[in-house]
Amino acid sequence: MSVNDDVLLVHGGNPLEGEIRVRGAKNLVPKAMVAALLGSAPSRLRNVPDIRDVRVVRGLLQLHGVTVRPGEEPGELVLDPTHVESANVADIDAHAGSSRIPILFCGPLLHRLGHAFIPGLGGCDIGGRPIDFHFDVLRQFGAVIEKRADGQYLEAPKGLRGTKIRLPYPSVGATEQVLLTAVLAEGVTELSNAAVEPEIEDLICVLQKMGAIIAMDTDRTIRITGVDKLGGYAHRALPDRLEAASWASAALATEGNIYVRGAQQRSMMTFLNTYRKVGGAFEIDDEGIRFWHPGGQLKSIALETDVHPGFQTDWQQPLVVALTQATGLSIIHETVYESRLGFTSALNQMGAHIQLYRECLGGSHCRFGQLNFLHSAVVSGPTKLQGADLVIPDLRGGFSYLIAALAAQGTSRVHGIELINRGYENFMEKLVELGAKVELPQTLG
Repeated sequence: MSVNDDVLLVHGGNPLEGEIRVRGAKNLVPKAMVAALLGSAPSRLRNVPDIRDVRVVRGLLQLHGVTVRPGEEPGELVLDPTHVESANVADIDAHAGSSRIPILFCGPLLHRLGHAFIPGLGGCDIGGRPIDFHFDVLRQFGAVIEKRADGQYLEAPKGLRGTKIRLPYPSVGATEQVLLTAVLAEGVTELSNAAVEPEIEDLICVLQKMGAIIAMDTDRTIRITGVDKLGGYAHRALPDRLEAASWASAALATEGNIYVRGAQQRSMMTFLNTYRKVGGAFEIDDEGIRFWHPGGQLKSIALETDVHPGFQTDWQQPLVVALTQATGLSIIHETVYESRLGFTSALNQMGAHIQLYRECLGGSHCRFGQLNFLHSAVVSGPTKLQGADLVIPDLRGGFSYLIAALAAQGTSRVHGIELINRGYENFMEKLVELGAKVELPQTLG
């Protein structure tokens, strides 16, 4: 007999109660690790979670000659980029796997080596994330890109120069690309319609510590004045507000009570307002936030996702599970990823009543309104959920299925749990600590 570690049996119907800790944000830590490539001296990054995206970047950095070793405290990495070198194409491909992060290596490698190679890229299937957009940005800086059978080969024969870029949409990935490329480019780069998420601000803090000159205006404009040289940094990553909100939604859906150590109010204010409107309770102290279901009926709401400071798209899926238990009709309008509501079909299989629509429901019109995407949902509740066979579609959808299985009566088989390891550190151990009844099934073999 062997253990199938990509399937999880979840025996639902029990409230999650207890304490867990969230560490550094998945959407910051790997990018801060890439930033270390730009330095001429070692960097120290603290509060690093043990997740797959971190392991992928660590492997890619090591392939390029960066020494990565544990620091003095748990969750600390020391990154020494003194001896950066070219990496073997096949090795890069093998390490990158399905991660999209290698695209962010382009600017730093062009600065350090004069060339870069990017394999074909994967990631969560939740809608278009055009990689071409990254390449367009790099071309504006002066990169020359050659498409080859195994990926894209980049060179900068005349170096990289500052430029004016306006993003058609405030994309986090494109904003990171510009920041990591512009800091050592000659002259000034002006980026308008930039993403301003807390993780972007934290990356700017990292780069400023290294010696970069970056100004953020209130109108989503970021100005970067290129410098000749960057040093190392010492930085504690901001906590993962997306993971914290996932556990908050789990507390609500299971009628539980979870203290999330490390959660911070400032980056979660929009989520906390919505949580309170639904009927969830929370209490904030200096160390974290306690989330619980105070009893009584949950209230239906109208919700629209948006870029920061709006309601984050990664908060939406876990909260929708809780909204299946709210009284009345909740309206969800997803404006960030056009395919993110596809996960609701499995919730309907479990007994939820969720209908999807192509129209922009509940408020403003968005860019998906005329494009025939099912990007609005009406959730009718409360409905009792029943255990089912579930196949995880993407990272946040996967955690949402876990929440649904925990809230449901009976046993669910959740397939593809390895995907959750991309963004949730030690989630199995945390589930057990909170009293969840979960197990890895035995298989013949």
